[in-house]
Amino acid sequence: MNSNQNTVDLLIPADQKLMDGCQLPMNPAIPATQYITNLLNDISGTQPQIKVGKNKEVYIPLGEEEFLKTVPVLSQKGFVLISLFCVQDFEENPDFTLFYVFRLSGFTDVFAFMRHVLKETTSVATVFPSACWYEREIRDGFGIEFTDAFDKRRLFLHEAYPEDFHPLLKTFKNGKIQAVKNPKETYSFKQIDGEGVYQIPVGPVHAGIIEPGHFRFSVIGEPIFNLEIRLFYKHRGIEKLAEGKTPSACVPIAEAISGDETVANAVAFCTAVEKIAGIEVQARDSYLRAILLEMERIYSHMGDLSGMITDIGFPRMTTPFLIQRENLFRQNELLTGSRFMRSTIDIGGMKKDISGEALSKLSHYLETFAPKFEAAVADVRASSSLIDRFSTTGVLKKKLIAPLNLTGPIARASGASYDIRLDHPYGIYRTIPPKKHIRVAGDVLARFEVKAAEVLDSVSMIRKLIVSASDYSVASGVAVSKIPDGYALSMVEAPRGQSLHWVYVKDGRIDRYKVRTASYCNWKAIEHAVLDNIVPDFPLINKSLNLSYAGTDL
Repeated sequence: MNSNQNTVDLLIPADQKLMDGCQLPMNPAIPATQYITNLLNDISGTQPQIKVGKNKEVYIPLGEEEFLKTVPVLSQKGFVLISLFCVQDFEENPDFTLFYVFRLSGFTDVFAFMRHVLKETTSVATVFPSACWYEREIRDGFGIEFTDAFDKRRLFLHEAYPEDFHPLLKTFKNGKIQAVKNPKETYSFKQIDGEGVYQIPVGPVHAGIIEPGHFRFSVIGEPIFNLEIRLFYKHRGIEKLAEGKTPSACVPIAEAISGDETVANAVAFCTAVEKIAGIEVQARDSYLRAILLEMERIYSHMGDLSGMITDIGFPRMTTPFLIQRENLFRQNELLTGSRFMRSTIDIGGMKKDISGEALSKLSHYLETFAPKFEAAVADVRASSSLIDRFSTTGVLKKKLIAPLNLTGPIARASGASYDIRLDHPYGIYRTIPPKKHIRVAGDVLARFEVKAAEVLDSVSMIRKLIVSASDYSVASGVAVSKIPDGYALSMVEAPRGQSLHWVYVKDGRIDRYKVRTASYCNWKAIEHAVLDNIVPDFPLINKSLNLSYAGTDL
C-alpha cells in the first residue's frame, strides 16, 4: 500500500507535547509581557519591542532571523497557532505584515508575532500544521508565495478565477470579474495507490438545501482509508466587502458571516471596535448580550442533537428536539423580532432593549423546557440500538487538538478543557462563568453528551442572567461618533468554538477586517474522524461535528 503520509502525523515533532493542558507549567503571577520578554531574550539575547493591544493582546514584531529562531521554540513550549493573516500597508510598513496569533495555556492574553515580508517568504506549516490553510489563503488573497510550502494549491480562489488575481490587495477595487471559461489548471487531490483502493467523490452539489462542499473518499472495501475535503465554493469576499466602510456599516456584514452564529460574530466584531474606541458596554447590555449568546448556543446544539438522531433513522426520537428547537426560534423572535436575533447587537451595546416582561416570559419558558429536554435525552440513552451507532463512531483523537487548533464541543468531547468563556473571559463571563463539560472518548456519543450538557448549562445560565439583568435600569445607550484609528483582536466562544475577529480602523473606516470562525479550523477534524469508519457513517460523523460552510467560505 502506498499513500502520501497523513499530514498531521508527518508534521508533528516526535518530542512535541500535544495534549491540551499538558504544556510546560506556567507561573500565573508572571504577566504575559514579562513571560514573552524572558523567552525571546533567551532565544536571541535581545529585548523585544512589545506592544499591548487595545484588548490586552500582546504584539511582538520580530526580524526575519529572530522569527525563524523563535518558531520552533514556540512549538516546544506548547504555543498553539490560532490564526495567521496578512495586512497590507500596516502602520509604517509599506509592504506586508503577517500576524501569527498564538495562545498558551495559563495565559488569558494572546500573542501576535509580527513578520514583515515582501512577495515571498517561508512556510511554518511543518512546525504548526494549522498554518497550511492560512498560508494558502494569504497566497490567494495577496499573492505572497510561501516558497518552501508543502501545499501550494489554491484555497478560496478556485480555477475559474483568473491568474494573478489577488482580491485583498489594495490595488483591487471590488467589482465584477471575468471568470475563466476553460481553466487549464485542475485541482490535484491526494492520490492513494494500492490493490483494492477506489475513490468515491461526493459533492460539491448535495441533496436538499445543504451548502456546497466536495469530499473525496479513498476506500478499501468498506472502511475509509483517506478523506480529503475541498470547500470555498461559496466564497463571498466578506473581508474585502468590509474595506472602506464605517464600523457601524460592518455590523450587518459580521451578522451575515454564518446565519446560525449571528450573535457570536456580531458581538466579536463590536467588541473589537469597542476596544479600539475605549467604549464601555453598560451592565444591562452585557447581560442581554450573554443571554442572546447562550440562546444561540442552545438552538445550535439542538439542531445537532436532532440531526445526529435523524442521520441514523430514528425519527421518533428526533421529534422532541425539533419541536423544542422551533419553540426556541419563536422565543428569539419574541425577544428581538428575529428568529436568528439579527439587528440586535450594535457597537456600544444593544440596538434596542429587551423588556423585563419578555425576559420573564423567557425564564418561565426555559423552566418548562429543561425537564422536557432531559426526558428526550433520557430516551436516547435508553436506546441500545442508538447508543451502539453513536459509540466508537467517528473518534477524534486528542493528540490532534493542538496542531489543528480544534475547539468547541468537538474538542471538549475529546478531552480538551479549552473554552474562551473560561480561558479568555469576555463580557459578563468574567463574573458568571459556565461549567466545564468534558468527555474523553472523542466519538459521536461523546459529542452528543457534551452538547446535551451544554444545553442544560446554558438554560441555567440564562435564568441567572435574567435575574441579574433585572437589577439594572434600561441602558441609555452609548453615543458612537467617529471611531478613532487603531486595531484590536477579540474572540468569542461561538456554538462551534473559538471565533476570532481582528479589526483595523484607519481614517475612521475599516482598513482590514480578518475573521476566522471555529469551522475554519474544525473542518480538518473530519478528515481524521472518518478514518476506518464506513462511508454510510459519514453523514452521522459530519453532523456530530456541525461544521459551517458559510462560516468558512468567507
